[in-house]
Amino acid sequence: MARSVIVTGGFGVLGNAVAEAFARQGDKVARIDFAPSARSALAGALDIGGVDLADGDSTTAALAKVVAAHGGIDVLVNVAGGFTWETLGEGSIDSWARMQAMNLMTAATITQLALPELTKAEAGRIVNIGAGAAIKAGMGMGAYAASKSGVHRLTEALAEELAGTGVTVNAVLPSIIDTPTNRADMPNEDFSKWVQPAAIADAILFLASPAARAITGALIPVTRGG
Repeated sequence: MARSVIVTGGFGVLGNAVAEAFARQGDKVARIDFAPSARSALAGALDIGGVDLADGDSTTAALAKVVAAHGGIDVLVNVAGGFTWETLGEGSIDSWARMQAMNLMTAATITQLALPELTKAEAGRIVNIGAGAAIKAGMGMGAYAASKSGVHRLTEALAEELAGTGVTVNAVLPSIIDTPTNRADMPNEDFSKWVQPAAIADAILFLASPAARAITGALIPVTRGG
């Protein structure tokens, strides 16, 4: 039976790879994004653009569209987020609030609002995108790592909160992801060591599958290149 799957940040490189992976296995996929429209089409997908996922009203309206079209919500994958590299001494303090809003509050807001549908599902799944850089932050990574550490704590706390339900909550922690933006920003790096979006999608598909029914509250590194 096809499940109803939401991928936030679904218009981006990683989000699109995740959405495509679910669609290939026959699931009903909704891509929700802050961008107004997707750069590439995904056959059969419900695309909802222009959504501020840190805003409750905007997010509630988007979720209502998904439920109306797909009959509920079985899987929520929180890919939406952002990145900045700047030192505290030379950067903007506003970046700390911006990273919290983009990475943590987007995930917390849509997850809270989707919980009534997820808990009604036979086997609800929540998968968040954390970050390997949030385990130990390097120079310039403070604001980003702090927000992603919040995603890790959200994952752990919510897994315990939902322990008596059929919903599992996990996070994948990628290292550097092989995207056009990262290649442009770091042209001298060895791209072969970077993790592929499709590999991250495979890990997410596993966590959303019946095979991962006993896994919850896990923070799983996804770091191998090639």
